[in-house]
Amino acid sequence: MRTVVLSLLASLAVASPALANEARVEARGGIIWDQGDEEAIAGIAAGYDWDLGGSTFVGVEASADKILTDNTRVAFGFGGRLGVNGGEAGKVYVASSYNTKPCRLCEDSVSLGAGYQHSFGQSLYGKVEYRHFFVGNGFSDPDAVVAGLGVKF
Repeated sequence: MRTVVLSLLASLAVASPALANEARVEARGGIIWDQGDEEAIAGIAAGYDWDLGGSTFVGVEASADKILTDNTRVAFGFGGRLGVNGGEAGKVYVASSYNTKPCRLCEDSVSLGAGYQHSFGQSLYGKVEYRHFFVGNGFSDPDAVVAGLGVKF
């Protein structure tokens, strides 16, 4: 499964640079919850989106997120998103990524989610995103909601 996801993302990363739309970097924070436990999370991400024609786009993203509690570490994510431009200012998308384990005894995961990104002028944007993490190996699957503020160029 991971090989298929990573192969798809690699092929998207080399897709037609003539259709280049925008690069982006962001800071984000939110909450992750699982089985009644909630913790704050914070992170950063960088990505690149390509226009597919019409109002659709595809993008790649790398991220680093940390659950803000003891005995956790930075989890790195590598993924992509596919969406629709909602006029000049908005983007609605689905996203998926492979994520390294957030603690020594945890497992890595694959996430699936959706989000909305809204531009504030030429280069500033904000976004809200939901993700469900599929952990496997007998571990429960957490959910997260984050809000981000970023710059596109």
